[in-house]
Amino acid sequence: MIFEEVIMKQTLVTLTIVHSPHSDITPLLLEYLPEEQIFHVSLLDGLSTTEISEKYAAQDDEPTVMVHFPDNRQMALSLDKVEQGLQQLIGQLEARGAENILLLTSASFTHLQAHSAVLLEPDRLVPPLVNAMVEGHQVGILVSNEEPLRQQARKWRNLSQPACFAVVSPDQDNEKLLDAGLLLQEQGADVVVLDSPGYHHRHRDFLQNLLGIPVLLSNVLLAKMAAELLV
Repeated sequence: MIFEEVIMKQTLVTLTIVHSPHSDITPLLLEYLPEEQIFHVSLLDGLSTTEISEKYAAQDDEPTVMVHFPDNRQMALSLDKVEQGLQQLIGQLEARGAENILLLTSASFTHLQAHSAVLLEPDRLVPPLVNAMVEGHQVGILVSNEEPLRQQARKWRNLSQPACFAVVSPDQDNEKLLDAGLLLQEQGADVVVLDSPGYHHRHRDFLQNLLGIPVLLSNVLLAKMAAELLV
């Protein structure tokens, strides 16, 4: 990938597998950072479907990551090959001077690393932060139907109390959102975390007003942490 812009030191680079409006946290970042300090890079941008298959197709029984495109297409790609591609991108970004990289993906990667930049990975940052904020409380995690619950359970395994989970798409109506929130309360949750890219302020505010318990938006926590690096 060729970067046409010079990546300045005081820039936050958001790194995705594929850039989708559904997973865009730019509106949240803009609450804390000026637009010129945000630079977006996506692994699959500019590649045709054939090229994506040639580079990232999974072999039989290989772990996969489901990728959702803006036109509602979906592809199951090799988790290892995607991770390798992201690692190469991180190296390229560092070579261009990137100092702060925010990874935005629902997939879990275990071997990504940066040598000179700060690499912000949601799976490593958000659960410990939530645990520190609400230790001793029962946390309910609300995820979209695109998030494998087994993966989510692994992500939140180190909470002081085992999390409970409910599933609802951010695109569904408020009634279904409320039903999912009430299901978490029935399981004992006294704090709810909205932990999918499609959830925004309106989802959090709606649930918090009706459930009467704290509702955290994981993307807001990420945006605040990322902004702290640049101020």
